[in-house]
Amino acid sequence: MTIKLITSFVLAFLFASAFGKYYVPWLRRQKLGQEIKSEVEWHKSKSGTPTMGGVMFILAVTLCCLTVGADGMLHGRFEHIFVLLFALVFGAIGFLDDWEKLKKKENMGLSTRAKFLLQLAAALVFILIMRQTGFVHTHLYLPFSQRIVYMPEWLFFIFAAFVIVGTVNAVNITDGVDGLATGTSLPVFLFFVAVALLWGPRFQELGIFASGMVGGLLGFLIYNFNPAKCFMGDTGSLFLGGAIAALAFAFDMPLILITLGFLFIIETLSDIIQVTYFKLTHGKRVFKMAPFHHHLEKGGWTGKKWTEKELFALFTGISLLMAIISFIGVYHRYP
Repeated sequence: MTIKLITSFVLAFLFASAFGKYYVPWLRRQKLGQEIKSEVEWHKSKSGTPTMGGVMFILAVTLCCLTVGADGMLHGRFEHIFVLLFALVFGAIGFLDDWEKLKKKENMGLSTRAKFLLQLAAALVFILIMRQTGFVHTHLYLPFSQRIVYMPEWLFFIFAAFVIVGTVNAVNITDGVDGLATGTSLPVFLFFVAVALLWGPRFQELGIFASGMVGGLLGFLIYNFNPAKCFMGDTGSLFLGGAIAALAFAFDMPLILITLGFLFIIETLSDIIQVTYFKLTHGKRVFKMAPFHHHLEKGGWTGKKWTEKELFALFTGISLLMAIISFIGVYHRYP
C-alpha cells in the first residue's frame, strides 16, 4: 500500500510539473489571462496572468486514479473514482465560471445564484449515489470523542449538502493570493494520506487519490508560487473544494473539516461578518478588506502589511498544525 501511495505522489508531481512547462506558455499564447478586481488595486500588475492552471493537478490526479488505482478497480474498489468524478463536476462548474470571465474580460463569471444551484445539485447527487452504493452512512463520527451520532436520512442530506457547498466555496474564497489555496490545501491532503496509511488497506484507493493530489499540487506550485506564472482559477479551486469535501465523506468523518478546514472557515466567516456588519451599520467595516488574507495584506489591526510570501508561509503553517491536530483526533478510531 505504501508503495502505491508513493507512486501516486511521484507520478502526479512529475506529470504536473512537466505538463506546466508547455501548458502555461500555451495559456499565454491563447491570451487566457485573468482580470483582477478593481478593489484589489495592489494586485493590478497581475492582470492578464494565465488562469485555469488547476488543469495541471486535475489531470495529474486523474492519471493516478486510472493507473495506480487500476488494480483496485479490477477488484471492485471505486471509491477514488467516485471522489474524482465528484471533484470533476465541481471543476467543470469552475471552468464555466472561468470561461464566462474570459469571454466578458472581467472578474465576474456565472451569477452567484447559478453557481449555488449547480453546486447544490452536484452535492445532492453525489451524496445520493454514495448512499445508494453504501459508501456513505447516515451517522456522524465525532472526532476526539470517538462517538457516533445517528441522524434521520433527510437531516443527513441537508447537513451533507451544506458541508459540501460550504467547503467548496470556502476553498474558492481562499484563492486570492499567489499559492495561498495551494499551500493551505497541501496539509489537508497530507492528512488524508496519513489517515489512509493509519487505517489500512480498505482505504488504499482513497489514499491513492489524496497522495496524487499532494504530488499534483506540489507540481502546480512551481508555477503558482509568488510571483505566480499561473493562477488555478475557479476550475482548480472548485475542484479542490469538491475533492476535500468528498474525501471527508468517503472517509466517513465530515466533521473533521471543522479543525482540518479551520483556515477555510476563517476566510469564509470574515467575508460573512464583513458583509453583514457593513449592511447593519450602513457602511462600517470590521476588517480593512475581506476575506481575511486581504485584511492582513492591508495591514490588519496591527499595521503590519503581510507580503504574499509571508501569507503563504502563515497559512500553510497553520494548516499543517490543524492537520496534525485533526490526525490526533481520529487516531484511535480503529484501534
